[in-house]
Amino acid sequence: MNVLAHLYLSRTIDESMLGNFMGDFVKGNQLNLYPESIRQGIILHRQIDSITDRHDSHKQSRDRFREKYRLHSGIVVDIIYDHFLARHWETYHHETLHDFAQQVYAYIKQNDSRLPERLKEMAGFMIRNNWLELYATSKGIEWVLSGMAHRTSVPNEVAFAMAVLKKDYKQLNNEFEMVFTTLNDSLRNVSFHTVVESNFDIQT
Repeated sequence: MNVLAHLYLSRTIDESMLGNFMGDFVKGNQLNLYPESIRQGIILHRQIDSITDRHDSHKQSRDRFREKYRLHSGIVVDIIYDHFLARHWETYHHETLHDFAQQVYAYIKQNDSRLPERLKEMAGFMIRNNWLELYATSKGIEWVLSGMAHRTSVPNEVAFAMAVLKKDYKQLNNEFEMVFTTLNDSLRNVSFHTVVESNFDIQT
C-alpha cells in the first residue's frame, strides 16, 4: 500500500508507472493480459515489494505494530513509509510533491479504463482526496489508516498506530531511509526492468 513510493520508483509517468500502480490488483500470470510496457511496471511492483519485505529495517518497523495489527503490520508500515517520503520529498525529487501528484492524477484519470475494476474506485478516491500530498501530515496518515479499517480487513487500531508513530518517529524514519536507500540503489540501473524480468518469478 505504499502508493507514493511505487509511483516515485517508476521514475517516469507512463504505462510502466500505470502497471506499477496497479500491481497489487494483478495476480499471478494475469499480467500476461497487459501490453509489455504495463507488464514491466507490474513486474517492477512485485520486485519492489520483494526487496522491501525482506529488508531487516522493514521487519523492525513491522514489529513495532505487530501487537495490534499482526499480519497487517506491513500495510501500516508501508503507509507510514509513504509519510516519510512525502515529508522529505524534496530530498528525492526535483519537482514539488504537488506538481508530481497532479501529473500522476491526470495520467491515471486519462487511463482509468485500463485499470482493474477493483482499483478504479480506490484510484478515484485517492485522487479526490489527494492522498499523495495527504501522506505528508500526521493527520493525513490517521485519516488513511481509518479509511483502510473501514474498507478492508485491516484492524481498526488507529490510535495505537498513531501512538507508535509518535513514540518511535525517529527510529521509523531511520528504518524508512535504510529501506528506501536500498530500493533506490537496486533500481538505479537503466536496464533494471530486463534484470527483473529475467530474475523474478512472475507466477507469484
